[in-house]
Amino acid sequence: MASPSSTQGAPDGSGVPEAIYRRRWAILVVLMFSVLVVVLDNSILNVAMKTIASPKPTGLGATQSQLEWAINSYTLVFAGLLFTAGILGDRIGRKKVLLGGMVVFGAGSVLAAFSGSPGELIGFRALMGLGAAFVMPATLAILVNVFEREEQAKAIGIWVAAVGLAIAIGPITGGLLLEHFWWGSVFFVNVPIVIVGLIAMVLLVPDSRDPAPGRVDPPGVLLSVVGLVLLVYGIIKGGQLADFTDAQVLGSIAAGLAVLVLFVLHEKRSHHPAIDIRYFRNPAFSAAIGAVALVFFALMGVTFFMVFYTQSVRGYSALESGLLILPLAVAQLIFAPRARLVVERFGARAVCTGGMLLVAATMSGFLLLGVDTPIVVLEVLFFAQGAGMAHIMPPVTTAIMQALPRQKAGSGSALNNTFRQVGGALGVAVLGSVLSSTYREGIRDALAAVPGLPDSVRHSAGESVEATLGVAEKLGPRGQELVGPAQDAFVHAMHVTALGSAGVALFGALVVLAFLPGKGASDEAPDSGRPHPRKEASADR
Repeated sequence: MASPSSTQGAPDGSGVPEAIYRRRWAILVVLMFSVLVVVLDNSILNVAMKTIASPKPTGLGATQSQLEWAINSYTLVFAGLLFTAGILGDRIGRKKVLLGGMVVFGAGSVLAAFSGSPGELIGFRALMGLGAAFVMPATLAILVNVFEREEQAKAIGIWVAAVGLAIAIGPITGGLLLEHFWWGSVFFVNVPIVIVGLIAMVLLVPDSRDPAPGRVDPPGVLLSVVGLVLLVYGIIKGGQLADFTDAQVLGSIAAGLAVLVLFVLHEKRSHHPAIDIRYFRNPAFSAAIGAVALVFFALMGVTFFMVFYTQSVRGYSALESGLLILPLAVAQLIFAPRARLVVERFGARAVCTGGMLLVAATMSGFLLLGVDTPIVVLEVLFFAQGAGMAHIMPPVTTAIMQALPRQKAGSGSALNNTFRQVGGALGVAVLGSVLSSTYREGIRDALAAVPGLPDSVRHSAGESVEATLGVAEKLGPRGQELVGPAQDAFVHAMHVTALGSAGVALFGALVVLAFLPGKGASDEAPDSGRPHPRKEASADR
């Protein structure tokens, strides 16, 4: 991560103390490991689902619903507390919040690894989500406070590449661990990373905070937590039921939106708001926030079905499926750190619009995938998708962080991550529901043609391709007639879902084309509040 300027002093008029400026790249490496362990855990769990569902002692004998909540309890707590964690970091110190979050995350990982029941696993996953909520905003906020504005785009590009790398190596790591160790190893592997990370943070990472945070805004914080939890819970529940018209789903989503409206009204009237709503009047800021939500809506919807395509339809193992995602990570590692150079030449609007269009094209490209399509087609699509993401996330993340004053970096990072999580959860829920309902319709006739199949079994077998193949295996030779129709029905459902993802990405392209600044446009906030004289720097040496 070294740079030719790494050994030079901070620029004249810098807001970053010189001692911190000299070790900024080492600090970035530490922050990358913090992000990597949090993101890695989410992606690594996907490949362990089948093992955890197995009866004891191989797994925990978890049901489908319990498996979903093992994932969703983490997401629910993580998304609900991100904003609050960002505010606390701005107020009490981002290093303190980061260290505390890592300790909680590490403790939750140990407890989750040795869970004795699905209920315990769900609870300990929620504890891990609590720790992760304090880690993610702090890393990006610290990054903004140790790099000057002219280097922030490069640093954020490297940070984004680390996130992409974690998403890809998670399934590979999980597959390797499950081949040699027990299912809890996918959580226990976090522990050594957390310990090394904590030591490096204490030694290298500086603390920083808002030098004038003003009074605490308890009503605003409470409204944000309640509103986000209700909204995300409703989205998750709708995805589980594959029915967004259910009274419980509609009630939770409506209540969450109502509470968030109250939060916005309260913040507008408050003399000491948790977040200044006026920042959303900046079209570039709002467009960047919206782009984050839309691109993760599309991406997570595709990630949801791709695991089933590679394993259930194509027959690859968990480890092999993880390896197939590598082109996506490689593309992000290549292009994300260099995205700033393209932005400098063509402007954020053109680059992000092009990235969105490339993502939409790759989503549409999944229509080329069938039961026997050469796997190289999938690899090319993954590489193109990673290239598209690499030209979206660094510019929009930079736009979000540079639109806010440096002392409010924790709040800005929290907003970025909150919209990403909500967009991703909504993508899995909505597009997952599309996948499920389309698949059920496609496999209905094949299941009806199986003689002597009870209605309850027929209904459960239609829930997913995995469920159908499970019933086919139990039926023996008679069930082999279901395998072909199940794979065909899934591929059709995957195509329909991919078109939905492409449509969302196209809408995102229109948003950034309309509102992001073009080449040469100033992206400074009207009152950026950035400290310039060295004496005003809030980072501790």
